[in-house]
Amino acid sequence: MAVPNQLKNQHLLWRAGFGPAVEQLPDLSVFSPQQVYKAMVKAAAKKPSYINVVSNQLEGLMAGIQEAGRQQKKELTQEQRKDLQKQNREGIKSLNMYWLKEMVNSPAQLREKISFFWHGHFACRNLNVYYQQGLLNAIRQNALGNFGTLLKEVSKSAAMLNFLNNQQNRKDHPNENFAREVMELFTLGRGNYTEQDIKEAARAFTGWGANAQGEFVFRKAVHDDGSKTVLGQTGNWQGDDVLDILLQQKQTARFITEKIYRFFVNDTIDTQKVQSLAERFYKNKYDISSLLEDIFTSEWFYDEKNIGAKIKSPVELLAGIQRMLPMTISNEESILVLQRILGQVLFYPPNVAGWPGGKNWIDSSTLMMRMRIPQLINDEDVLNVKPKDDDDQMMGRGDDQKPVANLKKNMKNVGAKTIDADVDWNKYIQAFTKTDRNKLINTLSGILLQTKTGVSEGVIKSYSDETSRENFIRTATIQIMSTPEYQLS
Repeated sequence: MAVPNQLKNQHLLWRAGFGPAVEQLPDLSVFSPQQVYKAMVKAAAKKPSYINVVSNQLEGLMAGIQEAGRQQKKELTQEQRKDLQKQNREGIKSLNMYWLKEMVNSPAQLREKISFFWHGHFACRNLNVYYQQGLLNAIRQNALGNFGTLLKEVSKSAAMLNFLNNQQNRKDHPNENFAREVMELFTLGRGNYTEQDIKEAARAFTGWGANAQGEFVFRKAVHDDGSKTVLGQTGNWQGDDVLDILLQQKQTARFITEKIYRFFVNDTIDTQKVQSLAERFYKNKYDISSLLEDIFTSEWFYDEKNIGAKIKSPVELLAGIQRMLPMTISNEESILVLQRILGQVLFYPPNVAGWPGGKNWIDSSTLMMRMRIPQLINDEDVLNVKPKDDDDQMMGRGDDQKPVANLKKNMKNVGAKTIDADVDWNKYIQAFTKTDRNKLINTLSGILLQTKTGVSEGVIKSYSDETSRENFIRTATIQIMSTPEYQLS
């Protein structure tokens, strides 16, 4: 059975972006997926602006510390260090919120979505907001360009060099962590290199570091300038040479293509399609836009088996709801808490490999929480679940999270009780003015759900307010969004 245009376009908007926005609903059945994708590419063509969330307070603090350092040549006091950590944590929270708003509101959906993919691929925890926003800028600027350029920009970022300990990588005392992760996680994948390759590559990366301002610095004095052999190639290699050698390997194109396929198409790999895509990716000299076009304009991308086949990540879920239901959120802290509860906080990946995704997003507690989010947004529920205890993700609030009998009070400790969302229901309801009352549930389900199995019309009706058309649309929408089916894209 042919997949209707509307469903295809919703599929495209969920995978190549963060779901359809309410203002796009009239166009879903009118335009072809090829036309919609062309519009998405055009909207993403403009270079993104640098996201700078550093507060005046942190700027002043950094300037004062640098000046004192120049004058006194002393290390930071304990109070200065504590204040600096606090300001950096606040900065990373602001960066999180700012970027999530871009995911929701930006017309450049394709750029933000592929940037979100690279954010997980180049996973990095760093509590320096200058470093994190520098890394995010490197990703967003190059997200749709050349993978080789992106790889080099990320590899030279202060955030990644510090996170992977390359600041400690010196001749005579090489640190292999950076070289290992570049091969295992960023390019070749595990099993496609030897331990000797890592040792030799680590020598090539000696001297790579960054200054306090986050600028890349090559410290020649600590660089090993001897001959190295990496993946069978011998020379007086430096870091860029090693990255070029890695890019010469067709395995790098295969590894990246497979990961992109899992993220954008299906967790179950079609090896024949991945091989074909990888060969073109390699032939096109790692042009990311061409690879995405090969995927999103293909007929097989819109096969039934690929639609509704992926579990939305927490960030995709939160962004997607806000795109469909335009809203202003007074208590932004609550969105950070939801990210923590659901297991995905931007800029706080669980480890160097990033978020595993797929069925790992769902367990008994997170599924129930996911299904409660629409009620929370509609202020019919209270956020009363204690987040998982990870002090980094809790932005230094570990001491505040003592168990209390009243979990509602506990959430108040972290500034989150209700989401306090003001939904523009009129804008949403207007999209259904031409829909017959008896067809509303089917129409709403067709737009909100990507699964073949619908929801019970009787169940939705029994939990909806039928006192007026407007109330019915509003409450039925909340109920449909609260189903397990809504978790799939």
